[in-house]
Amino acid sequence: MRQKVSVLFMLLAVVFVVCLITANLLETKILDFFGITTITAGMLIFPISYIINDCIAEVWGFRRASLVIWTAFVMNFIVVSAGLLAVHLPAASYWEGAEHFNFIFAFAPRIVVASLLAFISGSFANAYIMSRMKVLHGGKYFSMRAIISTIVGESIDSVIFFPIAFGGIIVFRDLLILMITQIIMKSMYEVILLPITIKVVKTLKHIEGMDTYDDGISYNIWKLNQN
Repeated sequence: MRQKVSVLFMLLAVVFVVCLITANLLETKILDFFGITTITAGMLIFPISYIINDCIAEVWGFRRASLVIWTAFVMNFIVVSAGLLAVHLPAASYWEGAEHFNFIFAFAPRIVVASLLAFISGSFANAYIMSRMKVLHGGKYFSMRAIISTIVGESIDSVIFFPIAFGGIIVFRDLLILMITQIIMKSMYEVILLPITIKVVKTLKHIEGMDTYDDGISYNIWKLNQN
């Protein structure tokens, strides 16, 4: 039996992937945010991926969220690989943008590994918590579930990314401050946009006629279509 493809699900999946790739490119700029200089430009867009993750897990369930997470992972890997390839290809003699291009796309191997591992770990933790808490609380307390899952997901993301990416480069004290600042700011982002997230979820459930409860499913992240 063929399954119908939801246009809204596809749109959210596309936005999720775009947010991840965009955030990784924006990570190369450090912002001065009212005197706080431990925030990257990626924070402008990256938390949106967690909000979309919450919406997908809430409406379509953990397995659909897993599919989107793996898709984003593969697409990001392709972009990173293409960027590295482009950096190492010979540039035209008259082109003057090599230095700036290489600064953006010449990802250090440890940065790539840190980014991919952190994304996978944080995103799956976020989706898992949303799914399990929904079942345990009978679908109630969406706001609480969204905030808790984001805090845990963002914390795991930061705890994995920064030590791998900058361990030995940034002293431990500054690394700890950087991680804590990122976790707090990204979590606040979720709280500020929570009213919009709630409305989006209600609209999606109404239009799709779905409100998935992951009773008895397998949380094996490799099994996208199995219970």
